[in-house]
Amino acid sequence: MQTQTDIKAILAAHGLSPKHRFGQNFLVDHNLLRRLVDASGIGAGSLVLEIGPGTGTMSEEILARGAELVAIELDRDLAAHLREHFAREPRFTLVEGDCLDGKRALNAEALAALAGRPFTLVANLPYQAASPVMALCAAMPQCLGQFVTIQREVGDRLRAQPGTGEYGPLTILVQAFCEVEQVAVLPPGCFWPPPEVTSAMLALRPRAAPALPHAEADAFGAFVHTLFSKRRKQLGAILGRTRSWPEGIDPTQRPETLAVADLVRLWRAGA
Repeated sequence: MQTQTDIKAILAAHGLSPKHRFGQNFLVDHNLLRRLVDASGIGAGSLVLEIGPGTGTMSEEILARGAELVAIELDRDLAAHLREHFAREPRFTLVEGDCLDGKRALNAEALAALAGRPFTLVANLPYQAASPVMALCAAMPQCLGQFVTIQREVGDRLRAQPGTGEYGPLTILVQAFCEVEQVAVLPPGCFWPPPEVTSAMLALRPRAAPALPHAEADAFGAFVHTLFSKRRKQLGAILGRTRSWPEGIDPTQRPETLAVADLVRLWRAGA
């Protein structure tokens, strides 16, 4: 597994340095990296999606477990290194480009490589892409779980409860489909170069009984975003007081006080 010295040497050999605009903070704590891959439960025959592989440290660990790996790298310089580094690895597929096609779809080339097969997301996610990627993957029935390193603040939002300041659309869209567990908290020193924020490792596992069918995720998401664009207003002021109100939900309540299941009931009542 690549050490911090190895990563620096790889970059130096290509005349590179970490690029802040791509959120390049390389995870160099091997114990935590292995802990995340262990939590994912991947092994021989698994299909893994990795976003932001960087120099390939986590990629090496994923491949060492016998999995097939589809990796998406935005940095063309690091993509060139990855092609060379894994040139003789038939279980490695590299997609060069943005992990997102807009904010509502994963990279089309990566989706083609996954070919509709069940997959697991295992990644040290670039902070700027983490929220949309996780919301999209949560709503994909073929995603078997997400095991990621993200900004701790985003992790707090994903685990938030109704009535808290962190509770919002991302919380709801992810929790509708996934159980969220914090695996570890990572201080900046676990990365090189160290970021200015604390990070967290999270495990998102699909619920046995999701709050709604995956096919309804987009429509429900639009409803939730409408509500939370006016989160301080009462539900009646946002939706109109003459509509049908499910039992136990009052038009004087505010969106942030409703649990995920209640929001689904409210959405269905007006559908």
